[in-house]
Amino acid sequence: MPHSRWISRSTLLAAGVLTAAALAACGPTDDPNPTGSSGSVTSTPQATTGAGSGGSQKPTAQVTDAAGKALCDAIRPELSNFRVQGPTLGGVGMNLIVHPWGLQYGIDVLGNKAVVDTATSKSCPDVRQQAIEALSAPDLASVIVGL
Repeated sequence: MPHSRWISRSTLLAAGVLTAAALAACGPTDDPNPTGSSGSVTSTPQATTGAGSGGSQKPTAQVTDAAGKALCDAIRPELSNFRVQGPTLGGVGMNLIVHPWGLQYGIDVLGNKAVVDTATSKSCPDVRQQAIEALSAPDLASVIVGL
């Protein structure tokens, strides 16, 4: 019964995405004095170094070789599913792979979608290209759902 296996996989992947979304929603806020706190919070400004720190640039995530290999190993067996499912369902499948991977390796995929392209370009350019073709996308970052 190939359908029951697919349903089990899709249920597991859906649970992973929901977990990723829940954990992202529980993340820290930049509010130094959150609601319900008593007392004052003092902070000292941090000195920034380097030319042109505009504050709007996102830091480039450092993806280890092991993390890149793990992402490739997760995407590779799903390529045939992406081809069969098409861009819409395949894109959901890609998100269900990428977001748990980011959580596992401490990589902010929601805030920096391009990290997926960076990791796959370095670790498995052939898998990246096949995924792009199967998902009919210009790059993998455009498939990732995030902020």
